[in-house]
Amino acid sequence: MRQLKRILIVGGGSAGWMTAALFSKLFRGRYDITLVESDAIGTIGVGEATIPAIRKFNELIGLDENDFIRRTQGSFKLGIQFVDWLRKGDRYMHAFGVIGRDLGWLRCHQYWLKMRESGGAGDLGAYSINAAAALENRFMRPDPKMRSSPLGQITYAFQFDAGLYARYLRQMSEAAGVVRREGKVCAVQLRAEDGFVESVTLEDGEVIAADLFVDCSGFRGLIIEEAMKTGYEAWTQWLPCDRAIAVPCARTEPFTPYTRATARDAGWQWRIPLQHRTGNGHVFSSRHMDEAEAERVLLANLDGAQLAEPKRIRFVTGKRRRIWNRNCVAVGLAAGFLEPLESTSLHLIQSSLIRLVRLMPDAGFDPANIDEFNRQTDFEYERVRDFIILHYKATERDDTPFWRHCRDMPVPDTLQRKIDLFRANGRVFREDDELFTEESWIQVFLGQGITPRHPDPLVDVTDEAAIDRYLGDIRSVVGKCVARMPPHPDYVARIVQAPQGQAAGASQT
Repeated sequence: MRQLKRILIVGGGSAGWMTAALFSKLFRGRYDITLVESDAIGTIGVGEATIPAIRKFNELIGLDENDFIRRTQGSFKLGIQFVDWLRKGDRYMHAFGVIGRDLGWLRCHQYWLKMRESGGAGDLGAYSINAAAALENRFMRPDPKMRSSPLGQITYAFQFDAGLYARYLRQMSEAAGVVRREGKVCAVQLRAEDGFVESVTLEDGEVIAADLFVDCSGFRGLIIEEAMKTGYEAWTQWLPCDRAIAVPCARTEPFTPYTRATARDAGWQWRIPLQHRTGNGHVFSSRHMDEAEAERVLLANLDGAQLAEPKRIRFVTGKRRRIWNRNCVAVGLAAGFLEPLESTSLHLIQSSLIRLVRLMPDAGFDPANIDEFNRQTDFEYERVRDFIILHYKATERDDTPFWRHCRDMPVPDTLQRKIDLFRANGRVFREDDELFTEESWIQVFLGQGITPRHPDPLVDVTDEAAIDRYLGDIRSVVGKCVARMPPHPDYVARIVQAPQGQAAGASQT
């Protein structure tokens, strides 16, 4: 067995430096790791909202969470609020974490559905510590001494500046031995006998050879597509948005522990609150709205003063046909693109990297490892795709051609089965290791107006008086717990202002 010796990462940004940081931490000098990037090539990163899995990645590479918050101008995130998606004037929260607590065989939402039929249930968010705290603009980390309380079950992610995150990871990676080469790649050399990548050539003539190549070159896919002609599977028949305009504005109140996604006439607008600014963007379909109008809509709906010129992004939703092809693995935008509606961009980088580590090849590149990587990655991308499509498909809006198109379009069979099953009796099952939990699907199904015809028949095993007490207890306990949580701005301020080494203790209360 011949071991790999050299790994070359082509491209920086979040994808490149997350790759470098993880590899340098886990491989402990086993491989020579080089990253090539050019300061003359900009990155897409316009501010990032994440999902809770990012905490595991940061832990793997050894980041101190408070230091990370300070150095990336970060804030905390309990979920995503969706505004005007079902119909204009409607809103709901997709919160991370649990909803209430199970009773017998069934999840909390089944009893909630039963009582809603008789008008005896409040808003579903009142039974979730994350949703209730988000709407009160409160936050704290879970208290490990209160595991049986909602205060011990808080699940969170982050909102932060992607450029600052990449810079932070670069410093860590270089300190751990990663070699950075400044320059543009102008040529990729493939071996004539098998099409494997042999080396890349920089503009200054330097040739860099490697055994394993990680393509983090963005939409261009410099190695995976331009050199290797891997092919791309587009999903625009289900996700018609193909443009985005992003612009930062001055931070304004409320400084929320959640991201907001507001539906517009031909797409949607994001709002990501950071310490030093608020990130904003308008994702839209160019078939239904021109760029000038999309920019006007975005700028007319900023919370604060515009801080920079808008950045325009073009994309095709989908993924490479083979994200690992021969000795090249595409990561980040080079692998594929799913619009950031559910904040999955960094997660798809993270999960691909961890999957690659688990299936790390020797220099023989056994096809079995490559095929398994691609099978798992395809499954993950497709299930995330389905979850995003759900937001567009399940709508009552018919006020614009865009929303009528989304409402009437056919969807993948994998999604339709989930919709049909939930509509029958409110049931949903997480398949294999798909990203989104049952609680996530439940909240979006109900928030987007997919109401089960009947709850699970087993709810009738418990009488209504007992169900009413059970739900009332959950609502009461969640409310009392939220009242004990500090305001989100105060919690972040304590982390930022605490001296190094004292912040961890200062931020736990």
